[in-house]
Amino acid sequence: MPLALLALAVGAFGIGTTEFVMMGLLPDVASDLHISIPSAGHLVSAYALGVVIGAPLLAAVTARMSRRTVLIALMALFVVGNALSAFAPGNGSLLAARFLSGLPHGAFFGVGAVVATTMVPPERKARSVSLMFLGLTVANIAGVPAATLMGQHLGWRATFLGVSAIGLAAIASLALLIPHDHSHASATGLRGELAALRPLPVWLALGTTVAGFGALFAAYSYVTPMLTDAAGYAETSVTLLLALFGVGATAGNLLGGRLADHSLRGTLFGGLISLAVVLALFPLLMRAEWSAALAVTLLGTAAFITGSPLQLMVMEKASAAPSLASSANQAAFNLANAGGAWVGGIALAAGYGTTSPALAGAALAVLGLGVAGAAYAVDRRWVTPSVGRVVTAHVPEESEALRS
Repeated sequence: MPLALLALAVGAFGIGTTEFVMMGLLPDVASDLHISIPSAGHLVSAYALGVVIGAPLLAAVTARMSRRTVLIALMALFVVGNALSAFAPGNGSLLAARFLSGLPHGAFFGVGAVVATTMVPPERKARSVSLMFLGLTVANIAGVPAATLMGQHLGWRATFLGVSAIGLAAIASLALLIPHDHSHASATGLRGELAALRPLPVWLALGTTVAGFGALFAAYSYVTPMLTDAAGYAETSVTLLLALFGVGATAGNLLGGRLADHSLRGTLFGGLISLAVVLALFPLLMRAEWSAALAVTLLGTAAFITGSPLQLMVMEKASAAPSLASSANQAAFNLANAGGAWVGGIALAAGYGTTSPALAGAALAVLGLGVAGAAYAVDRRWVTPSVGRVVTAHVPEESEALRS
């Protein structure tokens, strides 16, 4: 695998850290800015909103630029957003800074996934994407706990300065390791880029992402009360258990990349089935501490097996605009974050029990399986000249350009 994938992973590590660390810093931020914790929770939503808006927008407007230049510019915007977060004088300015920090998130992963696939042979595309996403999953093991600890001892502002430093290291890595390239965007411009997202198979692929990862966040958003109220863990143990989720996610990400290179569709179906089974077993597994720890680990594994297959599927269905499609998939991922948490909250508020969000997640995983099945049926009948060209036309040409 090319060493350049390491540069993408460093950027992904910084992005993953800043995305998830806010959950652990909410009490400190709320206390320092004299706001309530629910109000501080809007900082999480502001970042997610930035991802949803920025992912397709930035990918579209930079489509005709060198992808190396785009990646460096996106990471520079990431550094600025986190530095502004560190020096934000009040809640309003911090909300704006968090929104700005989220803007480059989806486009970085979207463009990065395209760059990763163009640097390897076709039979290793999924593995290359999984190695880029490795930075995101490792962030849950090391980056988020370390950044949270830094915030608790040095203040939450120090955390965002630390994340900015990671971003600067990513910029240096990208400039040093990513090969120079030229834009390979379609001459049709922005309108042509957007037109590539119109076919039904593209929307079915994006719908699978929303339902599949919505299943994950329906349960993960409420995993802390499950671990404390149902499994009997002390609150001080939750951080270590969430690191186990990161371990499972890392393993699932790497496994999914390897399996998807052999059978993309089979890996996707297998991952969704596994996720539905794990979530359905949550009420049983949360009855003891050892099985609850196993459940959290398996949740990360089952969910992230589907990451690389979903990313590649969207890119292939919109091969005329792979960067835009890949970025749109990151927006879908964040919609899944918000939607899954909402569905899990409905189950919890209805009084169905502490573990009911996991059962709601299992239902979403089954829904995702149904959407993936519909996508498979449509693929067998849908006739479009663009499908598959990521492999047969675009990849060899871009690989030669990047390798040279």
